[in-house]
Amino acid sequence: MADEDRTPWQGWRRKGEDAGLPAAKGAGSRRSFGATWWGRAWLEALEQRARLDPGRLSRGRSYARRGSVLELTVSPGEVEAMVQGSRVTPYQVTVRIRAFSSAEWDAVLEVVSAQIGRVAALLDGELPPEVVEDVQAAGLDLLPGAGEVLTNCSCPDFAVPCKHSAAVCYLVADALDDDPFSLLLLRGRRKDELLTALRSRRTGTTATPAAPRTPAPAGIPAIAAFAARGGQVGVVPVPAPPRPLGAPGVPAAVKVLDPPRSSGVDVRDLVALATDAARRAWELASGDVNQPLTFEQDLARRAAASLGTPELADLAHRAGISARQLTTWATAWRQAGPGGLAVTVDDPHDVDPEALTEALEALPHATTEANRVTTAKIQLRLGRDNLWYRFDKSFNDWTLTRPPAPSPQDLL
Repeated sequence: MADEDRTPWQGWRRKGEDAGLPAAKGAGSRRSFGATWWGRAWLEALEQRARLDPGRLSRGRSYARRGSVLELTVSPGEVEAMVQGSRVTPYQVTVRIRAFSSAEWDAVLEVVSAQIGRVAALLDGELPPEVVEDVQAAGLDLLPGAGEVLTNCSCPDFAVPCKHSAAVCYLVADALDDDPFSLLLLRGRRKDELLTALRSRRTGTTATPAAPRTPAPAGIPAIAAFAARGGQVGVVPVPAPPRPLGAPGVPAAVKVLDPPRSSGVDVRDLVALATDAARRAWELASGDVNQPLTFEQDLARRAAASLGTPELADLAHRAGISARQLTTWATAWRQAGPGGLAVTVDDPHDVDPEALTEALEALPHATTEANRVTTAKIQLRLGRDNLWYRFDKSFNDWTLTRPPAPSPQDLL
């Protein structure tokens, strides 16, 4: 197994401590395990779903609390550890759960990449609880179930698990607390592989293939056309201007001097602005847009092209807002343009109560506030343009999830 596939976690060994002695973290204490939601979820899976011997688990907790686990390494599909028992030489313990196949990971990534909020959180180094639901939607389970936890120990105890293996199972919760992506590593994917795959999928779903260039029409010199008809203007048809390309072009690379440091301008920013200006010009020439944009609208438009990439976080930093807020704006812009952004950032505004009747019929047991009709995870908002917009609750944020509709029924 390659070294990069192994994540060592040595949280219990004190600096300068002899490797043959138990480490001191938690020694003699009644400390709990699982400080994060993913750490607690791992423990609940062990105690309730994996069907391990409760008596052995109890002894394992005692071993874990007194610092008997000396080393712990997380690898795809398994955890290896050294556990100090009653003998001088530590026991070697291996805990295995099944790693997903490549096809199964493709199914998981397909579901996760469809949720822009999830992608943004993962790229920020967070592991949303909803990822567990996404994996279930792909027909799999991120947490181990009955019979999935396989243990092996070099001790003479034939019980499965033995108290040494049970201690390692509990200390895995500490490793997950330190790095939640270790839970995904146990199922076979390292963090960098996962994020690279997500970026690739987001880029692949949003990129527009460049249209092949077509030669411009030859045209007719104006002086020749005028002379050919004895100076009669308008007799010879003027060639129509070429239509815009199927996709915006890329500004030509030119060698420029870096702006002075005192200007605070980076040459990469100039290139990015030139590229964005080319796209904006193409949109204007194609007739896709015809109105000036406010600062928030232009920021959301630029961010929509960077969803799921590190560039969005950099753009948010430069604009002075959080990456999560800009992700919400960008998602709204991609779904519904200026109208979607307006209903996202606007405060609730009063509407005629009768205008909410259809939405209340579509969402039983919903509550209302101004122009909003809300259930636990779905919210319908009536925009100032008299269109309905659907928001879904994800990771404690309301996110616009689809284009608007004249009737709330069309959004459910």
